[in-house]
Amino acid sequence: MAATFGGFPRETLQFLKTLKRNNARDWFQENKARYESAFLLPSLDFIAAMEQPLLKISPCFQAIAKKQGGSLMRIYKDTRFAKDKTPYKTNIGIHFRHEAGCSVHAPGFYVHVEPGNCFVGAGIWRPDKQPLFQIRTAISETPPEWKRARDAKSFRATFDLSGNSLKRPPAGFDNESPMMEDLKRKDFIGVCHFNDDELTDPKFLQDVTKKFKAATPFMRFLCHSLELPF
Repeated sequence: MAATFGGFPRETLQFLKTLKRNNARDWFQENKARYESAFLLPSLDFIAAMEQPLLKISPCFQAIAKKQGGSLMRIYKDTRFAKDKTPYKTNIGIHFRHEAGCSVHAPGFYVHVEPGNCFVGAGIWRPDKQPLFQIRTAISETPPEWKRARDAKSFRATFDLSGNSLKRPPAGFDNESPMMEDLKRKDFIGVCHFNDDELTDPKFLQDVTKKFKAATPFMRFLCHSLELPF
């Protein structure tokens, strides 16, 4: 039987706001029960409920409802090389990765929950050198296919292209290419923001599914450029 999801509890955003003001290990340990009820359990419920809808979009993207090693990103920050030494992230990050990928740098669908900055994403963020070269090569060699994916009505009506770009043309590509602005991209991601209130709506699951489905042309191009199934 498919899992159901009626939206995140209102306490989710309140917990994240409070965590931002009290980002310390002692506070977190004292409020571990709030973390589990407002952050962890709703996130895992959402991920479990996304399994079947995501399967209908593509069987290649995984919804894994596990505390560790699944679609839910860790709340614990890696502060080894960071100037900001606060120990916890103050957002929920959920990444539905392609089955061929094992990191956030693989193609995937993403849900970001943060007070005042909630959004969904689709694409590939900071790909490594080889996959980045493959995507750029696909754009350079098959411009019509790229433009159909980038400009697909469903995608552009829902998402804005985002991410970082080079200041100069990438090495190995024609400097005069009409696709140069896209070839300069270091990230290939579409982003769609939504209001905080939508997070608690019983239709949240359906809304996210609809947004992910709208990204199908874009995601298909990226996967095919990387010789991955969609």
